[in-house]
Amino acid sequence: MKRSWMILLLLPILILSACTQQSSSGNSSNAGDNSNVEQSGEEDTLAKLKAQGYVTVGFANENPYAYKTADGELTGEAVEIARVILKRLGINEIRGELTEFSSLIAGLQAKRFDLITAGMFIREDRCEAVLFANPEYSIGEGIAVKKGNPLKLNSYASIADNKDAKIAVMAGAVEIEYLKASGVTDKQMVIVPDQDAAISALQSDRADAITMTGPSLQSRLAAAGDDSLERVMDFEQPIVDGKSVRGYGATAFRMEDTSLRDAFNEELEKMKESGELLEILQQFGFTEQELPGDITTAELCGS
Repeated sequence: MKRSWMILLLLPILILSACTQQSSSGNSSNAGDNSNVEQSGEEDTLAKLKAQGYVTVGFANENPYAYKTADGELTGEAVEIARVILKRLGINEIRGELTEFSSLIAGLQAKRFDLITAGMFIREDRCEAVLFANPEYSIGEGIAVKKGNPLKLNSYASIADNKDAKIAVMAGAVEIEYLKASGVTDKQMVIVPDQDAAISALQSDRADAITMTGPSLQSRLAAAGDDSLERVMDFEQPIVDGKSVRGYGATAFRMEDTSLRDAFNEELEKMKESGELLEILQQFGFTEQELPGDITTAELCGS
C-alpha cells in the first residue's frame, strides 16, 4: 500500500518532467527554424527586390559616376551599368537616394539603400565594411588649376613642396589619403562637400588647385565652361607605399548580400565579354584605358 502511495506521488512529477523536456525540445527546434528563416531572409535580398520591383541606391551626385541631370533623372556610368544588370535580374526600377560621399557606407549599413552605385573605389579598409562587386572601371587622378598654371603644379608632390599652395578636395574622397601620403598638409587642403564646390573654390581663389579622378575632373570643367581654368595634362600619378594609386570602382552591397552580389557579378562579366560595358563607359567620357581588365575584387581586397 505504501508503495502504491509513493507511485501516485511520483507520477505528477514524472509527467511534469516529461512535458518540460518536450517543451524545451520544441522551443529549441522552433529557435532553429527561426534562425534558418532569418538567415534565409538575409540571403534572399534579391528575391525581395524582385518582388517589390525596385531597388534603392545611394549616390553622391558625382559626375560621371552617379548624378542627377537638370531634369532630375538619375544617371552616370555606375547607375547605367547597374540599371542594365538589375533589369536582367528582374528589377526594373532604380530609386536614387542622394547623400554625401562620406555617408554612403553608413547609409548602406543602416539599410537606407539596398546598394551603392557611386563609382566607389575598392579599398581594403572599405572591404571590411561592404561587399564589393567586381570592378567596372579603373582610373587615375587629375588636377585642375588657373589658366597658365601659375604655381607650376603637376603632381601632389609639387603641391607639398609649395607650402603656400592650397588644393580643394571632396570630403571622404580617397584623394585625401593620397595627398597626405605625398606630403601635403591638412592646412593645405580645402575640404569641400562636392565637386561643384571644388570648382567654386578654384574660381574664387580659395584654392590653387582641385583634385578628383580624371573623368570627374574633365566633366566638371566641361560643365563649368570657364576658360580661366585648365586641367594639368602632364600630371604625375601619385605613388603610395611603392604602388600606383590607380583605382578600381565598383558597386557595393551589404556584407550579408552575397547572393545578390554574385548574381550582379555574373551579369557584369557578360557585359565585359560582349563589349557592352565599354559602350556604356564611353557615354560618360571613359575609354578603353579605363576598362578594369581581369583584376578581381578578391585581389584588390587582399583576400
